[in-house]
Amino acid sequence: MKNIIITGASRGIGYELAKQHLQLGNRVLTISRNVDKLKELEVFAKEGQFTFIGIDLSNFDEISNVLTAIENWDKVDILYNNAGLCINKPFAEITEEDLIMSWKVNFMAPYRLVQVLLNKFTISSHVVNVSTMGAVQGSVKFPGLSVYSSSKSATVNLTELLAEELKDHGPRINAVALGAVQTEMLEEAFPGYIAPTQPHEMAEYLVDFGLNGWKYFNGKVQQASISTP
Repeated sequence: MKNIIITGASRGIGYELAKQHLQLGNRVLTISRNVDKLKELEVFAKEGQFTFIGIDLSNFDEISNVLTAIENWDKVDILYNNAGLCINKPFAEITEEDLIMSWKVNFMAPYRLVQVLLNKFTISSHVVNVSTMGAVQGSVKFPGLSVYSSSKSATVNLTELLAEELKDHGPRINAVALGAVQTEMLEEAFPGYIAPTQPHEMAEYLVDFGLNGWKYFNGKVQQASISTP
């Protein structure tokens, strides 16, 4: 049994990640503001296998509550920083609030979670920062996503920095830059676009990468995309 933490687990890829890890017999803590959706995952869990916590990831201090939720865990095997806030607006219309909220959820929350959980990680623990192809330097960029992609790009850079700083004791930390997956967030970014990949399919990849990728990668950005966007 592995100990798994997943943010943004109330919908899309995060929901499928939690479901698949539970079906594998792993112990899972899910995090979201939408607690009612998290409760739906209980049907896939055995007794003592699943817990959830309602946290506003834009609240830096509130993130510390994660430690209370896992106080009986000896370690964390995988942290999926999967939550994201996508704001699709023309550059000229982006407000200060848009910028602050995007950076809080997409960058500061992953930063704080790794910081809070540092003593629960070992050299074989794995932090998977779920990012976007829009955060990859040299990739195709799209209008309206300046604040989303730039904040996710900062987390990609953080991945490389922490991999070096924490390499002696862990965790291993990598990012996965996703292409188009048929989620609510995709609809927010590209209304009407039909993606070639479904959430459960991408979750299958991320489950395997989370469990095994730490053996082969540290501080790397894996591109998981078969389309543009």
